Amino acid sequence: MAQYRERRFTDATQRGPLRKVIFSGRMLVALLMGFSCGLPLLLTITVLQAWMKEAGVDLTVIGLMALVGLPYTLKFLWAPLFDRFQLPFLGRRRGWLLVSQVALAAAIAGLGMADPHSPWLIAGAACLVTFFSASQDIVVDAYRREDLADSELGLGSSLYVNGYRVGMLLASGGGLILADHIPFSTVYLVMAACMLPGIVTTLLAPEPDMPAGAPTSIREAVIDPLVDYFTRTDAVWILAFILCYKLGDTMASAMTTPFYLDIGFSKTEIGAVVKLFGFWATILGSLAGGVLMLRLGIRLSLWLFGLLQAVSTAGFALLAVIGHSVPALSGVIAFENFSGGMGTAAYAAFMASITNKKFTATQYALLSSLMGVPRVLASAPTGWLAKTMGWQGFFILCTLIAIPGLLLLQRFAPLRLKREPVS
Repeated sequence: MAQYRERRFTDATQRGPLRKVIFSGRMLVALLMGFSCGLPLLLTITVLQAWMKEAGVDLTVIGLMALVGLPYTLKFLWAPLFDRFQLPFLGRRRGWLLVSQVALAAAIAGLGMADPHSPWLIAGAACLVTFFSASQDIVVDAYRREDLADSELGLGSSLYVNGYRVGMLLASGGGLILADHIPFSTVYLVMAACMLPGIVTTLLAPEPDMPAGAPTSIREAVIDPLVDYFTRTDAVWILAFILCYKLGDTMASAMTTPFYLDIGFSKTEIGAVVKLFGFWATILGSLAGGVLMLRLGIRLSLWLFGLLQAVSTAGFALLAVIGHSVPALSGVIAFENFSGGMGTAAYAAFMASITNKKFTATQYALLSSLMGVPRVLASAPTGWLAKTMGWQGFFILCTLIAIPGLLLLQRFAPLRLKREPVS
């Protein structure tokens, strides 16, 4: 067991020089698959809300439409099927991926044909989109884990995350801009067509090897992944780390928009600096984090990026003292989004690195579902905390909340100042 843990936290054998790894076809596949996964997300949130609001649908109904996102949280329930069964074409991963993507494109087009005044019809169509989108996420996560060497997971995860964000930006920003010129039903047809790059990628990409084999029964696909995980050393502590690593960052992010408005920034300033400028800072942070992980390894990167995340959260407390200052806001946003992008890349790479390749789809789906828990539960009391403690006290608290995650990291991946050895 100790050998298993050590193998997971060391830099695995690289497949070639750094430049060759960065510009390899495997990294291009990770980027394009990330785009394909990010595209559908906001089509059932931002764009759908705008469509229903424009159609005069009651706000209560619009709010309830958030429930169509449940498949993203519950995807671990059907993930074992992708580990257990293999379709008779394209292989274990690409076969399911092609089916998910084609069904997803059809579901997006079908959502565009639904009537926004028929809540049950549009909710059903939106649920089909989120179900096939979550299914695509499951298979893509498994594919990325099995296709990349351990040493490449950091960069691969960062490119996946960046592709994901570009897909979200195209769907939300591009979708809303298009909706000013063409009907929403046509917008959804355009977005369905935007799934084509992902489908082409699936057809052209190689099928990953299966050195660990595959489950041969439903019981083996459902029970064995849990047994495999929880018999490892520090399994529970690793789960606690996944819950805590980005907890302070998540809590701070939940209240940043009210904070900006409260200290005097206009909506135009927020849009220009936070949304556009911050987007590119996040992209650059993810790329920088991925390249650094090729050199530092995942363990040391988790330490470095976790510390930077905590310091960047403290920047909001400093901004609360400075007040309305566009240069100060730009600096805080650039640093926070840059370090947040690095932290997210390391976080995703870490979760991929601890999965067993025999049960990749199931284990990664469970871990990624767990990752979303703090976003929902920890964000709930943030408004009360900010009101009670004041903005400066609230962001200081969020900074301190980063400490437990780093203490947990010390338990199963103790900090070593020298570079991890290449095995």
